[in-house]
Amino acid sequence: MPSISKILIANRGEIALRVMRTCHALGISSVAVYSEPDAGLPFVAAADEAVALGGASAHESYLAMDKILAAAMATGADAIHPGYGFLAENAAFAQACADAGVTFIGPSAEVIRKLGGKREAKALAQAAGVPTVPGYLGAEQRTDALVEAARELGFPLLLKASAGGGGKGMHVVNALDEVAAAVERARREAAAAFGDGTLLLERYLERPRHLEVQILGDWHGNLVHLYERECSIQRRHQKILEEAPAPGLPEAVREAMYKAALTLGRAVGYQSAGTVEFIADGAELERSAAQPGGRPAGGFYFLEVNTRLQVEHPVTEAICGVDLVAEQIRVARGERLRFTEPPPRRGHAIEVRLCAEDPARGYLPTTGTLAALAIEGGAATPGQPGPGVRCDVGVVAGSPIGIHYDSMLGKLIAHGHTRAEAAAQLRRGLTRGLVAGLITNVDLLARLLGHPAFLAAELDTQFLARHALELHPPPAPLILAEAALAATLAGIAARGAQAEALAPPAWRNVQYRGSTVRYHVGEQVVEVSYQSPPPGARERLRVRIGERELRVDDYRLRAAPGGGHELELVTSSAAADPSLGGHRRRLHLAQDQGTWWVAVDGHTLALREEPRFPERRAVAAAGSLLAPMPGKVVKVAVEVGQEVVAGAPIAIVEAMKMEHTVAAAAAGTVTRLLVTVGDQVAAGALIAVVEAPGPT
Repeated sequence: MPSISKILIANRGEIALRVMRTCHALGISSVAVYSEPDAGLPFVAAADEAVALGGASAHESYLAMDKILAAAMATGADAIHPGYGFLAENAAFAQACADAGVTFIGPSAEVIRKLGGKREAKALAQAAGVPTVPGYLGAEQRTDALVEAARELGFPLLLKASAGGGGKGMHVVNALDEVAAAVERARREAAAAFGDGTLLLERYLERPRHLEVQILGDWHGNLVHLYERECSIQRRHQKILEEAPAPGLPEAVREAMYKAALTLGRAVGYQSAGTVEFIADGAELERSAAQPGGRPAGGFYFLEVNTRLQVEHPVTEAICGVDLVAEQIRVARGERLRFTEPPPRRGHAIEVRLCAEDPARGYLPTTGTLAALAIEGGAATPGQPGPGVRCDVGVVAGSPIGIHYDSMLGKLIAHGHTRAEAAAQLRRGLTRGLVAGLITNVDLLARLLGHPAFLAAELDTQFLARHALELHPPPAPLILAEAALAATLAGIAARGAQAEALAPPAWRNVQYRGSTVRYHVGEQVVEVSYQSPPPGARERLRVRIGERELRVDDYRLRAAPGGGHELELVTSSAAADPSLGGHRRRLHLAQDQGTWWVAVDGHTLALREEPRFPERRAVAAAGSLLAPMPGKVVKVAVEVGQEVVAGAPIAIVEAMKMEHTVAAAAAGTVTRLLVTVGDQVAAGALIAVVEAPGPT
């Protein structure tokens, strides 16, 4: 039995913190490795030791096997935990660890080779009698061979990276003339994320549910399932909400999936934690019933095996009462599983992924510096479970969010007796907190958890697209007014705290003149006018926002845990019944570079205060094409002087492991081209100019 007293964690952010928490609970020392942009993140400080890998990109740091093994040798680490992502499913790395005498906490290199690639795993599943989605698994990877395979399969189809997961290198293709370009793009994404550009093709199901079974095995031949998870809420083929158990799943299908997952695991002698993923048609599942012989009528199909811990493993931990990282470490030490049957299932758990991205702009990743990160009922310390909402996050207020890695900031988990209870608990945590400084999906997640179709378990992978209008509502005028009032009062309080005021807020020597501040909220402008009340009035301020008049009886600003401030205010309408007291409430807000971020009733609003003397701003010339976000130019598709049609790709910018195409807005001629392959560009940087033809 190998001795494990010090574990190097070959990952970053919330993943590293999650593994460290278990290491320290077991009395095991931890070693972090980190890239240059990550030097100030909490996981580096939380580790017992930390080694700088240098570089900014994943290839220079978290994918550099030689550097990571050298760090293990230098620190005396006797084991490496790869986390999830990066090298977690890399058979060569697992073998290199074994050759160096370092315990790899995960399956053997042989098992990873058999199951870690989607092509190989699918072939094994077919041999074991597990149903699979029709597709192309051929070794021939030339573009023309993949185009021909697509022609034979028919459309729509799914192009996927064989190595890794997380939606990287995955694209839906609807017509033959789209295949070649999609292949090129998927290869680049897969190679950048996993170091392997191998692709496969699968028939695309129109209304699929994404289901997966957690398995756990030891080196003594024992293998057990820990129930299933529902992972159907996705964007860009990446999950943003997972739950356990899967709601509304027929018991016959549930048991058949457990059996299929264990059959495949036993076929390769699986060790450690792993996930067997399936896809099923939602309509077929509803009609599904057991047939003679035990096979359900409804179809479910094997997708792949993730030979690692999953991002969504906490929901399984919650319903089973098991620490999966601790189980991985015990298995790596050669111990037998502590149970040969699944523990009793307890209640329901839901996890959401908090991401730096803009749902209103096609989920484009965003960058910036966090001004506040606070979740009601959650943990104040990253990686530590809270009393209500478990917060596995890897950043804090002040953390920079850059372009080099995945957009996920962390995940939030709630566990309840029922599904409705878990959803309500998690929704409250999101709506009562504040994530500020850059646009995130926090509001979308809160609305999703309260959506009637979600609560009714009407789930499939097209859920977000189907309910886009309800999930992205514009803020109502009352919400805008509330946010503007909060920003105004917080600004007054902050200025008052910075100087010893000799006069009350908004005091003027001409009483009938007040003060006015204007805020830009997206395309809207909100104006707030306020003035001191006449002598003897009970209120502190009188405020007008549009047609709404308010009396502000009291307000206080105090620092809030997680960054930003909490504003407590008491207001009443000018027309309110004078026998009633004021309306007391608390709002969370933060200021960052002239912008107030305010959380109001499930909306996180960025209010940019208009300066009294605004500077003249440059106006982009007609036909200018700008970078949608900071990133690296990986392809330039045109030349100066070239004529293009509307929608033609001009350049491709890569950021956060995803590619974003800058396309011509209208037909015309490329008159300026300001980038070349390899350039780093800022958000809003001019890429090219396409001039429309003049009148004839």
